[in-house]
Amino acid sequence: MVELQIRSRGVSDPKVLEAMRRVPRHEFVSFSQGPSAYSDGPLPIGKGQTISQPYIVAYMTELLELTGTETVLELGTGCGYQTAVLAETAAHVYTVEVIESLSLEAEALLRRLNYTNIYYRIGDGREGWDEYAPYDRIMLTAAPSRFPANLFSQLLEGGIIVAPVGDYFQRMMRYRKEKGKIKEEALIGVSFVPFV
Repeated sequence: MVELQIRSRGVSDPKVLEAMRRVPRHEFVSFSQGPSAYSDGPLPIGKGQTISQPYIVAYMTELLELTGTETVLELGTGCGYQTAVLAETAAHVYTVEVIESLSLEAEALLRRLNYTNIYYRIGDGREGWDEYAPYDRIMLTAAPSRFPANLFSQLLEGGIIVAPVGDYFQRMMRYRKEKGKIKEEALIGVSFVPFV
């Protein structure tokens, strides 16, 4: 998976590649989907949500430019796969999920896998998690039609946000906070479930 789907498409950060090797993707899908766990595509996880394609998980993680010391806010825990990859590459991960059952299942799994640097919240991701702000990095794992501008206040100076944005046509966006202003960068076209 790492060599054929990820490295070959240009993801080169050694920390990200190692995280993708370490996190057991098959743990995050249903037993019946086990044979497809490492395939090159997203898979349904219930409640109208999906586990993202491995390449996209690695690509988004690399876009955050993590050194391993950062505190990351993830909006959209889902099954917890992206959360685990972030936990492997950052110091602390604060993750918010609006669907209670998904959040509880992800937390139980991630605790079983011995992740101790993840903090969980059930709630509306559009509000972020102000209690522990500001964050070095923020990632959205579902697509809002417009980026929730209030989240910029929860980002540290010099911080980065990565998010898919759009309705029918979505674009991966990277935002940087420099001197109090937000610089945006439009990247590849993507297809994510809507941000709910």
